Amino acid sequence: MKKKWMLALCLGLMVCMLSGCMSMLAADSLFGSAGALKGADVQEEGDQVTISREEYERYRQFDELLELMDAADAYFYQEPDHQKMLQGASAGLMEGLEDYYSFYYTPEAWTKMWEEDEGEYAGVGILISSNYATGICKISRVFEGSPAEKAGVRRGDILYRVGEDLYVVPETLQDAVDIMRGTPGTSVDVTFLRNGEEITFTLERAIINVNQIESTMLTEDVGLIAMYEFAGKCDEEFESALTGLMTRGAKGLIIDLRDNPGGWVDAARNIGDLFLDKGDLCYLVYRDGTESHDYPTFDGKVEIPLVLLVNENSASASEILTAALRERADATVVGVNTYGKGIVQIVSAVGTEGSGFQMTIAEYLTPQGNQVHKVGLAPDVEIPLEEGDNGEYDFADAEKDPQLAKALEVMLTKMGSAE
Repeated sequence: MKKKWMLALCLGLMVCMLSGCMSMLAADSLFGSAGALKGADVQEEGDQVTISREEYERYRQFDELLELMDAADAYFYQEPDHQKMLQGASAGLMEGLEDYYSFYYTPEAWTKMWEEDEGEYAGVGILISSNYATGICKISRVFEGSPAEKAGVRRGDILYRVGEDLYVVPETLQDAVDIMRGTPGTSVDVTFLRNGEEITFTLERAIINVNQIESTMLTEDVGLIAMYEFAGKCDEEFESALTGLMTRGAKGLIIDLRDNPGGWVDAARNIGDLFLDKGDLCYLVYRDGTESHDYPTFDGKVEIPLVLLVNENSASASEILTAALRERADATVVGVNTYGKGIVQIVSAVGTEGSGFQMTIAEYLTPQGNQVHKVGLAPDVEIPLEEGDNGEYDFADAEKDPQLAKALEVMLTKMGSAE
């Protein structure tokens, strides 16, 4: 089985836990083959295996786990499932890192994550932004034609409870996702908070097809591309949308990254490369202080004024792209301060049973060396929504969307000063 590395986006039910950057690398080049004895000085003779004292002392750390398994074999009132016990041990090992963004994938969760990245899954059709700082899981997108849209779920609703007794916070969000996903045609009760009131919908699960890009012309010469996640073939969709808008006469482009939690860094690099010459999209700094410059852009770019629209849920790969375009392509950033996720995770297969893990490995910095983590990106033009306004606007509705209206105003000014 080929292993894959990504700077991670955790996507249960298209759930966005603001854990965002992803990239593709070959894990085998770093980890070697799977197995507890990889890298060890092992000598085999018949049924005997000899290892070094150093390796022996390393494996003795796991004696307690083996004792617990032996105890379960001897005393547990039912036949223990060793595979599930080991999966639980793996999950606990990752929890010991005490990092929100580092965790273990069971084989089932690993499979679901890949299905969702491809843009099709069976569920209710909502995108959820999970904020560990506030403890709130908010609906950032309701997919067109989905059971959630048909029932009346709105962007800005807070996911409160799934079923009768699972109350949803970031730590229980994956459990909620597992319940909401399932066989098409079956139903699940989901409770939301809207203006402080509980609203419960009975949602019938269905196959959800996810588009990551929407585009249109706002005026005769200003185009708009809204990007919801850096997932699937979003970079190809973006380039196609850009070509279409420019064919229709776009001389300025607004990129809407509000509520975009991030995703593939390679996708962000490919999109950034459309507007950048040779240089870095961002660079990584590891624990020992070493740097990697693995996300280059190349000469040959589209010359077009840019305005980027962001909010407090624009995170990770969204922040990477925003910073690079501001620092290297003179883009103007409109909205409010971004989320501030400036760390990246690997996601890799592990073992032989189809499991995986996600782990924070580095901090990323902008091309000019600016920090993003826990700071975010301050907009050039700040325009917060009024209190109680949860952004329930139709796509490209600048008359009712004050942030988009401001972005358009800024763009028209840029275009006028450039003429």
